Amino acid sequence: MPLELVDEPVAPRGIWNWIDENFEKVFLVSGLLAIILFITFQTTYRYIIVHFASSAGAAVWTEELARYIFIWISYLALSVAVRKRSSIRIDIIYDRLPARMQNASWVIVEIFFLILTLTICWYGWTQIERLQEFPQFTTALRIPYIIPYLILPLGFGLMSLRLLQSLTAQVKLCGPLDTALAVVAAGAVIAPAVLAEYIEPLPALFGYFAVLCALGVPIAISLGLSTLATVICAETLPIEYLAQTAFTSIDSFPIMAIPFFIAAGVFMGAGGLSQRLLALADEMLGGLYGGMALVTVATCMFFGAISGSGPATVAAIGALTIPAMVERGYDKYFAAAIVAASGAIGVLIPPSNPFVVYGISAQVSIGDLFIGGIVPGILTGLVLMGYSYFYAKSRNWRGEARPRTIGSLMAAVWEAKWALMVPVIVLGGIYGGIMTPTEAAAVAAFYGLIVGVFVYREIDARKFMDCCVEACETSATIIVLMAMATLFGNIMTIEDVPGTIARAILGFTESKIVVLLLINVLLLIVGTFMEALAAIVILTPILLPVVTGVGVSPLHFGIIIVVNLAIGFITPPVGVNLFVASSISKTKIEHLSRTALPMLGLMILVLLVVTYFPEVPLFFVGNK
Repeated sequence: MPLELVDEPVAPRGIWNWIDENFEKVFLVSGLLAIILFITFQTTYRYIIVHFASSAGAAVWTEELARYIFIWISYLALSVAVRKRSSIRIDIIYDRLPARMQNASWVIVEIFFLILTLTICWYGWTQIERLQEFPQFTTALRIPYIIPYLILPLGFGLMSLRLLQSLTAQVKLCGPLDTALAVVAAGAVIAPAVLAEYIEPLPALFGYFAVLCALGVPIAISLGLSTLATVICAETLPIEYLAQTAFTSIDSFPIMAIPFFIAAGVFMGAGGLSQRLLALADEMLGGLYGGMALVTVATCMFFGAISGSGPATVAAIGALTIPAMVERGYDKYFAAAIVAASGAIGVLIPPSNPFVVYGISAQVSIGDLFIGGIVPGILTGLVLMGYSYFYAKSRNWRGEARPRTIGSLMAAVWEAKWALMVPVIVLGGIYGGIMTPTEAAAVAAFYGLIVGVFVYREIDARKFMDCCVEACETSATIIVLMAMATLFGNIMTIEDVPGTIARAILGFTESKIVVLLLINVLLLIVGTFMEALAAIVILTPILLPVVTGVGVSPLHFGIIIVVNLAIGFITPPVGVNLFVASSISKTKIEHLSRTALPMLGLMILVLLVVTYFPEVPLFFVGNK
């Protein structure tokens, strides 16, 4: 009898629901796999096939096709991020609001987000119309440019649709009164840009950016909207420029290193490499005082050489080591704090996404930045290990008592050999002149996928799809941030903001020591409320002229800014490592923050060494 309750319309509804939930994901999985394979093939072709067949031409088509697929999946992945509300934003005010106002604030956020996506969608279509009238073709494959540029109306149109779906659900949740108040609040913010005949560019740019960030609008969208408001108020640039720059600013081969490194870390975390690294570190350090804490720091250093992400390192390692430390008698706040602090090493030891973003923003060699991060990363790991050892010794926290021999160590090394090969592939490939950083990242992602699927066999079809979607979604939030920061930065350049700030600071003092101290204080403050990648793309064009004016090389400054912002991973209210560790350990963030203070102090000491003794971070790269 129950079978009679299932009528015919159920299947179509199920199909449409599946399409609605997974439409973007199909393209993300196939697109990410395609660009990994294309760039891996390009690298193999250039250094193996061409080497043995000198008459063979370079496979330049692979890079061109991969770039355009990358742009497509980046903006399609943003639709997934929209549904999950996973964009980077400042939550200081939001977290202190009552639940009712939090719900209403999402109506405001999604209205503003929708304004930007509809604007780029509309002017993206005008770009398509121009390309129909005046056709242009790509260099290698002679593809009509209209095809890659279609992502502007289609991608941002899809984002608009997802935002409308989310906004409809939010309106139902808030009710008519709160929705009306939210619309009025959004209108009050928009009114000056629409009604005023003229507003000076800089007050419009920075004023709107500050207000939108305070309202909880994602930082990338705040950058784009403040640029849009400035264009409307001051007519600084043609409004069509926003859509064009949304495409051209990320049509870059070096930027593609970001999704590749993220994919490599995701594949290797899901493929079981973190457990094997942990077992190796336990063989090396597990028998000492605070053995499990030492193992945690060492494993974070190893895993940092794979993932390039602080929160990813905390999530992968903390889920294993925090329960193990608590089980062995460690204080749970210390266990969570040492994982959070050690996770910051993930952005120092190469590969590192912040170094990639800085290298692109400042036009500095990403390879040199990677090498420059090694010594600060090792120093940070050593001081955290020293603190853990003496802290544990004072409380008689011993490591696990079991036989550890050369044989067991060699067995652990052998078991972890596939994970230990990743830094060799990435750094060896770059500094051996075999691969560019982007190619090394693609090869690392391909390698991690092969190991996870065929060697350790811990990645099945479902997990593979989830890994691809996660990697695309995470990288998309970074990519759109860089695209919108390009718009914002162009307005600043037109108005000579970096030059004005540089002249003001250098007019106040020309002391290199004082200037670096002021910048470090500024960056530490910024790191407490702004995510590291957002801070890099916004502050690099402002601060770089200042430091070069007192004789600091762009390479050295890149290391300084990343070490500063790595410390921001454990400074609330936006200390993302603390939040991840707090979630794993089920501890209150305020107590966890207090426990992490000594570790924070030690990391600041490392920062001062890196800042005032440039020969330390530049030891392996020379005086550049």
